[in-house]
Amino acid sequence: MPEVVSGKKNKSVLHPRRPPAAAGRGNYRQYLLRLRRQMIRSAVVIVLLAVVAFMNRSLIFDQILLAPKDPDFFTNVMFCKIGMRFNIPELCFDASALKIINVNMAGQFLTHLYVSIVAGVVVAFPYLLFEIWSFLAFVLNIKSRRATLITMLVGTLLFVAGLLFSYYLIVPLTVNFLGTYFVSGQVANHVMLVSYIGTVASLCLGVAVFFELPVFIFFLARFGIVGPKTLAKHRRIMVVVILVVSAIITPPDIISQIMVGIPLLVLYEISIVVARSAWRASAIS
Repeated sequence: MPEVVSGKKNKSVLHPRRPPAAAGRGNYRQYLLRLRRQMIRSAVVIVLLAVVAFMNRSLIFDQILLAPKDPDFFTNVMFCKIGMRFNIPELCFDASALKIINVNMAGQFLTHLYVSIVAGVVVAFPYLLFEIWSFLAFVLNIKSRRATLITMLVGTLLFVAGLLFSYYLIVPLTVNFLGTYFVSGQVANHVMLVSYIGTVASLCLGVAVFFELPVFIFFLARFGIVGPKTLAKHRRIMVVVILVVSAIITPPDIISQIMVGIPLLVLYEISIVVARSAWRASAIS
């Protein structure tokens, strides 16, 4: 017996639902298009700020990058006062005799270009975090937007704090120690411009990224990848690592090592507290 077809139109035929796989592909396409737009905007902002930095050569090089080797630099003056107070003359730094040279024809221009791009990225960092938050808010649910915004704001503050901590403490100690260190009076220190800039940039950016540790730990703990017990278990190893790093990048005196090591240890302890809070929130949800 033939099947009786109802005269009523089948709504699902006229308006078929998109298959789950197709819907997923559509979402991925939206994500990629949005990500591309945000990457283009971020690149434009970085380029514009890099151009501004390129046009302010004296400010970037004379007053910022080359300043830590000057005995009148704020940190060097502070350490010299501490050295005079506690009778430690080694804390009176003077790396002004350090000669920075260039041996390549295009070396200074390429270094100027490189520093301008790095400066553009550093100054644009808050905007880059905003773009990251905007993308995550688009992908994640409504409840996650507020937490992501707070995380991005905290991340910006930590990044700036890391830059300032490195520039005003670690960079002067490193430049003065390595720049005035010698194995023999017959060997003079003539540092290449690329080497000096690379050292300063790597220290500043490296420490700034390390200051983002609580943010990274928050996300890892939130997704159950790293727990507070694991971080607490490896506390002693981290203490040794921080002390070794502090001893390498600072002069051989206990005051400098303490001033560098204690903030890094405090940052690690804060990361454990953050991980405990994020782990508890993940378990509740």
